[in-house]
Formats: sequence, structure tokens, C-alpha cells
Amino acid sequence: MTQENNIYFPNINNVKLAADTIKKVSAVTPLYHSLRCSKKYNSTIYFKREDLQQVRSYKIRGAYNKISSLSQKQANNGVVCASAGNHAQGVALSCKLLKIKGVIYMPAPTPNQKIEQVKMFGENYIDIKLQGDTFDDAYHAAMLECNSTGKIFIHPFDDEKVIEGQATVGLEIIEQSNKTIDYVFIPIGGGGLAAGLSTVFKTMSPKTKIIGVEPQGAQSMATSIKNNENTTLENIDKFVDGAAVKRVGNLTFPICKQYLDAVIPVPEGKVCETILELYNKDAIVVEPAGALSIASLDFYAEAIKNKNVVCVVSGSNNDITRTPEIKERALLYANLKHYFIVKFPQRAGALKQFVVDILGENDDITYFQYAKKTNRENGSAVVGVQLKSSKDLEPLIAKMKAHNFYGDYLNNKPDLFQFLV
Repeated sequence: MTQENNIYFPNINNVKLAADTIKKVSAVTPLYHSLRCSKKYNSTIYFKREDLQQVRSYKIRGAYNKISSLSQKQANNGVVCASAGNHAQGVALSCKLLKIKGVIYMPAPTPNQKIEQVKMFGENYIDIKLQGDTFDDAYHAAMLECNSTGKIFIHPFDDEKVIEGQATVGLEIIEQSNKTIDYVFIPIGGGGLAAGLSTVFKTMSPKTKIIGVEPQGAQSMATSIKNNENTTLENIDKFVDGAAVKRVGNLTFPICKQYLDAVIPVPEGKVCETILELYNKDAIVVEPAGALSIASLDFYAEAIKNKNVVCVVSGSNNDITRTPEIKERALLYANLKHYFIVKFPQRAGALKQFVVDILGENDDITYFQYAKKTNRENGSAVVGVQLKSSKDLEPLIAKMKAHNFYGDYLNNKPDLFQFLV
């Protein structure tokens, strides 16, 4: 550890020690050359495939490095963490491998699939406690146990040993690349990975630009940097669950503030487009946070031309039951899915007229909710329409108005829209 003005910065020698500590449990993941993205952006694009770790994310690095650093007395007492995702799996596997008892607090609504994954990795070395409705509820319960029992809390990002463990991703990238790397795009949640990797690059490859990427609905790092102090957001969009936090780490914030060249937001809909592209075109399965770095390339297309670029693919723990929502958000972002209140004359043939005279040849009704009201001249229906081209929206609305079918447009009314998506 080094200190500058009482701020912790990871020491590169400690990062190298972490790499040696975790080498038996953490895979040296491939630096995969993406021919498709390289052609698309006229660049040389590589994916650092942390989704191929045994626990399907980079979190095993920090968790194992932290837990293996405990004294024998601390290890005998056991550890505690709070997580409903990748960190829980990393802690669970670390506990099993190091034969240390762990308690993992998860919110009660956590999908059973995630609970079973944690059980599989931890086996008899971990106990899972479901507490409250949110991560904050689980976190507070975990801290109460730590305070009452003296067990060590394994933080998902705001811990020196965790940061040093995540920093080994940066070491591997530099060792694997035989070219000078111009840009690295890295997802940011609490900032552990970004803080560790940026430290390595600023030490070993200082000309490389490090770009942090946050979900548009959870810009906690960008907000903190703008305010020049670690800032807690009141509300966030939790869709990109692996990177959506209200507050970044007190340790990670000053490191990222100093070493990141930029922090940019990416719309959640763009993340969904990227998830589907990676699956359909590359046969790569990623979680929303894992797609963040690749999704950001569109916003740096000019800057990265003819450059060597690395995108860190942070994880692949995606629940298949989320696929319909991912597809829906992607269509909405592409301006291809639209919801309307449609006023139907309450007469026979009105729906047929709407389909024949209003909808275009390639338009598809994907949602329809209607109840006939016999005491009214018109009955309103909520109708979802998928278009082939975003240019078809204005002509569709014009035809609806011309034939007196138009009631309202719902996509830009969040209070109503939330009941549909």
C-alpha cells in the first residue's frame, strides 16, 4: 500500500503478490480478438473474457485474495458478506477452497437460481441467510452479525486486498498483449475493478487511456467525481445489477478520480442491444454489467479508430428469465417498440380497419389489452406495436390521428409506462 495525502493507492508489488496468491483458483482469462467489433470500429478490439472464470466473473480474484490474507484467528472465526450476485459466488468458492466458514446474506427476493449457484460453490462451508427485501437490508443484517460476533466482513469492492485482487486483471492484459494498448474500457459499479486496473496501467502503461463505463441510470462514480466528493445517489435504475450502486467505495473513489481518463454513461437499452448482439453474432453470453464496456464503443467510435482497444467483459451470470425484458428494452432503445392508447369505435370491424388501414405492412402488434364498454361510443385499448424501422413511427401516428384512432403515446410517460415494461 502507498499513501498520498492520506489516500490509499494500490502498490504494484502487492498486486503482483495477489496474482501469485490467486493463480491456483483464478483462471488467466483469454484476451480475445473480436473480428466483428474490429471491423465495425476500424480498430483492433480485444475482449478480456472474465466471464470465463469458474464463477463466471472476476469477483473470485478479490474475494480469494482478501480471505486468504486473514490471520488464523480471523479465519477460525469465519467471514460474512452481503451479495445477491457475483461477489457471493466468489466468496462462497473461496470459503470452500480455504476451508473457512462463511455466512452470506442475500435479499429474500433473490432468484432461486442465484441461491443455488452460491450453494454449489460453497457447499458445506457457507450458510445463506435471506434477509429483507433489498441489498441494503441484507447488508445491514450482515454488519450486525459482524459487530456481534467479530467475524470479518468481506466487502465487494471497498477493501485494499479486494482492490489488489481485482487489479490482477490489468496485469494479465499487459502480459498478454504484444501491442501497445491505447484504450481500456472497464465497467464501474463500486469501483474495485476500475481502481485496481487503472493503478496497474498508470504504473506500467501510463499512455493507455482508461475509460470507466457506468449504467446511465446509476452514475454514482461520475456524480462523485463531478461533486469532488463521494456522493450517495437517492435513486438508481437497478437493471444493470452488477454495476448499479448508490455509492462507490470510499477507497475506490479517489483512485478512480485520479487515474480514470473519463467516466461515461451508457443507456440500459444500449446494454440490452449489446447483450443480444454478443449472443446472436458471437455466441457469447454476458450479464448486463458484462456488456457495459462493449456497449460504450459506439460513443467512442471516432476516438478509437486505428487504435488498440481492450474491453473488460466482467461477467456472464445472466438469468435466462430476464431475456424477454432484455429484448424489450433493446427494441425500445432502437425506437422500434411503441405503446399507444388507441380509441376504438365500439362497432364491428373497427379492429380490422385498424390492422388494414393503419398498420404498415411490416408492423406487428405485440401487446393488446381491451375491454368493451357498452355505454360508450369509443373504447380505449393499450396497444404495443413493433416496427421494422424507426422511421415508420411518425407515419403510423399520422394515420392513427387521421382515422380518429389516436388516444395517447405512452413511451414518454414513465408513470404509466412502468406497468408495461
